[in-house]
Amino acid sequence: MNNFSRRRFLGVTALAAGTFVTGRAGASTQHVPAVVVGSGYGAAVAALRLGEAGVRTLVLEMGQRWDRPGPDGKVFCGMLDPDRRSMWFKNRTEAPVNGVLFLDLANRPIQRYAGVLDRVNFPNMGVYVGRGVGGGSLVNGGMAVVPDRDYFTRQFPTVDADEMYTRFFPLANRMLRVNNIPGAYFEASDYYRYSRLSRTLAGRAGFDTAFVPNVYSFEHMAAEERGEAPKSALGTEVIYGNNHGKFTLDQGYLAEAANTGHVTVAALHQVTRIRRNNAGYALTVREITPDGALVAEKHVTCDHLFLGAGSLGSTELLLRARDSGDLPDLAAEVGEGWGPNGNVMTARNNHLWHPTGFRQSAIPTLAISDPGRHVFAEVAPVPAGIETYVSMYLAITRSEERAKFVYDPSTDKAVLQWRQGQSAESLAAAKGTFDRINDANGTTYRYDVFGGGKAFADDFCYHPLGGAVLGKATDDHGRVKGYPNLYVTDGALVPGSLGVNPFVTITALAERNLATILTEDVHP
Repeated sequence: MNNFSRRRFLGVTALAAGTFVTGRAGASTQHVPAVVVGSGYGAAVAALRLGEAGVRTLVLEMGQRWDRPGPDGKVFCGMLDPDRRSMWFKNRTEAPVNGVLFLDLANRPIQRYAGVLDRVNFPNMGVYVGRGVGGGSLVNGGMAVVPDRDYFTRQFPTVDADEMYTRFFPLANRMLRVNNIPGAYFEASDYYRYSRLSRTLAGRAGFDTAFVPNVYSFEHMAAEERGEAPKSALGTEVIYGNNHGKFTLDQGYLAEAANTGHVTVAALHQVTRIRRNNAGYALTVREITPDGALVAEKHVTCDHLFLGAGSLGSTELLLRARDSGDLPDLAAEVGEGWGPNGNVMTARNNHLWHPTGFRQSAIPTLAISDPGRHVFAEVAPVPAGIETYVSMYLAITRSEERAKFVYDPSTDKAVLQWRQGQSAESLAAAKGTFDRINDANGTTYRYDVFGGGKAFADDFCYHPLGGAVLGKATDDHGRVKGYPNLYVTDGALVPGSLGVNPFVTITALAERNLATILTEDVHP
């Protein structure tokens, strides 16, 4: 067992040691001092810092614990051979890229199951989220980017930027084990030919590129290429989970939280209702099997409640509580300020003398910068196992467009009111960047990669942000207005746009907020 696989094994073993066990009786109630809903970046920070403070804490995660190999001996399935492990209770996979030559090569029918990736579909916008102990860390590309300081200050005018950039961003990077690809390895690897080509073509258009840090171990990746470690990033694994190489929250924050002896993680437990209970909160929780069968409805009470179920999950819980009358005094700003972080994907067609390589690392490491249009475009892989001549990009743009969630009592769901055309500004910015690259190289767009024969995809996002914005729905440290000891600690706090991948910011902001909350609010 190599060092990285050993760390993953030890991490999930620590988590498995603490399991939320109660009887099947629906009326049973458990009280804990603190509950954390969700297990993504902000939730994981809350769990660890509460555990270190000696606060007995229960983490409730609706997805499953990804620690058991399937029939193929792997915990996660690959992108090119998805099975039921891939998607959260879908009949068919819903990968962002449909295929090439107008053939849907990426998607196929699957058995409904508690898979690791979900696409939540709203009118005009689909949102990708991770499902499992570790949340989005299980399924993202691992690009660990600290935002431009000026733009961060604009988005968070009441947050001390000096403190964030000298203390909390460095802390988040250390905890997440962020590392950088060695330049010599990048230049020599066959698996990054596609990135080097995009760098060359962008340079002809006058654009700079920059390496982007990652939580994937580049030491492990180099060993993969040498044949000394099992292939993960170099074996077309990323959006449905990495079996090796990537440092996810279940190995880091959550494992350390469990090792404090004060934190228990309950997988396949979904919180459906929040109410006041004396000085604290009462939660209704559904436990299910991986096949979706109801095991039990449970009831948990707590003194301190931390919502870390992500922009969609935390916002929905608050909206349901407000509009159903369970927490009627929640602020009117709950549900507002949502944005897709300006996400736009596009694909270009390269000349026959510019192959991208049939072997491609699934972990991106390079981004194109267009400061004039405020476009940060990640060079994305197309690890199809064949030569496609496709260069693909995820453009992150700065957009002021916002939407809100509203509660629909007929479905008991929060519905996103994102209007068709709201991505027009982001789309125009991305198109301006890539029109210039095409013009400089005599190339064109590809129209066979995304659905509907279009060159740009602006109807889905990887970076949902907002819904309970810091300083509006909450105070300046994530305390929910009107309700003591109720907190939001995830991407719902971020006002719709960061200009870069958000998970390092979510982690650092949670560290900053918990440092104050533990000092002022929580008494073990």
